[in-house]
Amino acid sequence: MDTIFALASARGKAGVAVVRVSGPDAFAAMAQLSSVIPKPPDRKLMWLRSDSGEKLDQALCLSFAEGHSFTGEPVVEFHLHGSVAVLKAVLEALSAVPGLRLAEPGEFTKRALLNNKLDLAQVEGLGDLIEAETEAQRKQAQRVFSGALGHKIEQWRRDLIRAAALIEAVIDFADEEVPEDVSPEVQALLGKTTESLQIEISGANAAERIRDGFEVAIIGNPNAGKSTLLNRMAGREAALTSEIAGTTRDVVEVRMDLLGLPVTFLDTAGLRETDDPVEAMGVARARDRARSADLRVILTEQGELPEGIALEPQDIVVDGKADRFSGNNEYQVSGVTGQGVDRLTQAVAQQLEAQASGAGLAIRTRHLNAMQGAVKGISAALEKFAGPSGSEELIAQDIREAVLKLDSVIGRVDVEHVLDEIFASFCLGK
Repeated sequence: MDTIFALASARGKAGVAVVRVSGPDAFAAMAQLSSVIPKPPDRKLMWLRSDSGEKLDQALCLSFAEGHSFTGEPVVEFHLHGSVAVLKAVLEALSAVPGLRLAEPGEFTKRALLNNKLDLAQVEGLGDLIEAETEAQRKQAQRVFSGALGHKIEQWRRDLIRAAALIEAVIDFADEEVPEDVSPEVQALLGKTTESLQIEISGANAAERIRDGFEVAIIGNPNAGKSTLLNRMAGREAALTSEIAGTTRDVVEVRMDLLGLPVTFLDTAGLRETDDPVEAMGVARARDRARSADLRVILTEQGELPEGIALEPQDIVVDGKADRFSGNNEYQVSGVTGQGVDRLTQAVAQQLEAQASGAGLAIRTRHLNAMQGAVKGISAALEKFAGPSGSEELIAQDIREAVLKLDSVIGRVDVEHVLDEIFASFCLGK
């Protein structure tokens, strides 16, 4: 492979900037800039110089031996003073070193994958960790990046491969007397794996919500105070407010960190019959978004529910304009004064935390589809046990198909079609 280099820290002025070099000529590149190579895993403070001998910067230089670095290759890092000028000078000096080239987006991580330092699920977990904005997202991404999903898949694979081996032993010794019936053990292994997979599949929706964010729709009649409430919760003027009913025509979205959970609150158009075609489109969109939201906050005005809304068990019904009217619901809020807003926010967070509590490790649709495919293969194998004798080869094939589905999650089989999509979201120095 080529030797690659790139800025591994954020662009712009900073206290420290990190430049990473990975590949067979990494140590030679360090020697050309500094004339000294710290013996891995040592580190050394030294001057970096250009070809002409000009001092570029005094940097902390680190070296990592092959097999002991993030990429699995020989790696060196230059921890520089983080000025734009220093960074430019060092990158130009590296580009002049024969055999070195600038890394492509995500190429360091791709090499870690190709060198078996990470599996494909860990790569996706790392991408999510870089993008994490809330504590819940960080914890979930950290679990996947640490290899938790890969460990589960390894256990499922071992059980399925054991089951397939038992079935194939029956096939191999079809003309001889097999000492015992392997069917009970095989079915037990398949049933155990299916049960574990189903638990993981059931938590996929919650895991996806933590990764992408929950949606909470605030719905109510026109002029019920929805926009004012949203502005109070957001702490800024996110939505226009007016005494004129029907001011909100489209869905206004405000993303927040709600006690560690990523939540998007939706301010929707007031629900009513209208002859105004634009407002009617807004009302229709409000109803659609409310139906697809993870939670609905229904804002009443003097106890009056919005038109055409049937209450669902998880709905939070709130009496609005509590500074002007007293209501009978458990929650009473005023977007103007802030009365009851903290209590409402806590109730929303508790509802969403309950939904998130069952989150699994399948954080992407690709993971979910592979697990569902594995369950389908196992189910097909189990059904054949009830069929006529002589189905052992078909059962073994179904089990092998299930194993291949699981292998695709961690990149053990051909997944080239997903690599470009995954690494396109990575930054240049990762």
